[in-house]
Amino acid sequence: MQRKLNKIAKDTNLFLRRFITKQKKSNLIVAMKYGLFSGGKKIRSKILIDVGSLFKLDYKTLIIIGAAVECIHAYSLIHDDLPCMDDDSIRRGKPSVHIKFGEATAVLAGNSLLTMAFEILSHKDLRISKKTKIDLINKISESSGHLGIAGGQYLDLNYERKKISQKKIEKMEIKKTGKLFSFCCAAPLIIKKKNKNDIKKFENIGADIGLLFQVADDLIDYKGSLLIAGKKTGKDKKKGKATLISLLGHKNTIKYANNLILRINIKLKKYGSKSRDLSETLDYILNRNK
Repeated sequence: MQRKLNKIAKDTNLFLRRFITKQKKSNLIVAMKYGLFSGGKKIRSKILIDVGSLFKLDYKTLIIIGAAVECIHAYSLIHDDLPCMDDDSIRRGKPSVHIKFGEATAVLAGNSLLTMAFEILSHKDLRISKKTKIDLINKISESSGHLGIAGGQYLDLNYERKKISQKKIEKMEIKKTGKLFSFCCAAPLIIKKKNKNDIKKFENIGADIGLLFQVADDLIDYKGSLLIAGKKTGKDKKKGKATLISLLGHKNTIKYANNLILRINIKLKKYGSKSRDLSETLDYILNRNK
């Protein structure tokens, strides 16, 4: 698994480095690179490639789309770490972007990475039809804005130190984390021009994967350490964050996560051995320690 993740990370970063060199050099570009190339695992790109392989999509095409996804993800982390949001000074074992470059530059770096995702998806390097590019941009925009990441972050901040139901927490986490995974699962079907029902099924799988990823993150925050996780842990409890682990408890949250994996694998059953890579990625997501 680690070898596969390393290859995806290498190929994605290679594309992104080539793409970003087309921009004029500035301190803003340096901050963007710092946030973008900070050693992430590229799990979202791995999910995209796993689903893409079910439909025999070209690897290079998936790497380019994955690069756009990683720009969106990097933007969300830069903004999440800001003092007005989650106020985190460490990310992946290094100072957060706003600590290294200042808050104003961090905001602009995040904004620039968000819009760079649209540049990538509309670029000539991505050899798919213009109509498909528009469909992908529409879907990733939905995943990033008030219906997705931004909306989920708003709820996350708004729910602090409040008693929130499980259903509301799940909806928040699907927006904040699940929507981008939904895009990763839906994008290959959009390219293959599958019908709306099939696309929706894979969007729902992505939402479940996002929930799984967020639960795994909550477990790391609950039991992990700064040295291993590369970020401060125990902060969710201190801030009174509304999480499934705070509602269900540690043991029940692990059961919840295992049931999510079971539910996803049932949905993938029709693809047989072709979905093995995706199933392995699900296990990796839950059992990671950072």
